[in-house]
Amino acid sequence: MDEVKSRTQKKNEDRRLQRLGESLAALSPDQLNRIEMPETLREAVRFARGIKSRGARRRQFQYIGVLMREIDSGPVEAGLETLAQGDQRRNFVFKTIQDWRDRLAAGETDLAEEILARCPGIERQRLTQLARNAKKEAEAGKGVKSSRMLFRYLSEHCADI
Repeated sequence: MDEVKSRTQKKNEDRRLQRLGESLAALSPDQLNRIEMPETLREAVRFARGIKSRGARRRQFQYIGVLMREIDSGPVEAGLETLAQGDQRRNFVFKTIQDWRDRLAAGETDLAEEILARCPGIERQRLTQLARNAKKEAEAGKGVKSSRMLFRYLSEHCADI
């Protein structure tokens, strides 16, 4: 037998679906297209982006909540979670490469072996040359050109660490 929901439970569910719609509206068009949803919902979310009036925006998100009540919101939530995990992964890789660059520029030569082990496509000679140049530049206080080149090289060859 189906469990009867109280009025409060229904309101809380509606608010949750509206917040989910707000999360969808905050996505870029490319990210929104990657999430599986009915076209009517996708159009309602696109329309909500362009609304400036606070009241009209609120009503649009209520409408989005109504549309979401009619579908299974599981795939939409899963799509948002997948996007969030992808962002976390990119941030982790970015911070790791940043840390490697800083440590190499500080003179940690033993780190090069770890990088070579984790990133098989990287060339030892090029890595040590860029690290040496970045260290010299940092010691002289000249600029960041070599440091940027080192970061770019690591990013290109260690994107899937």
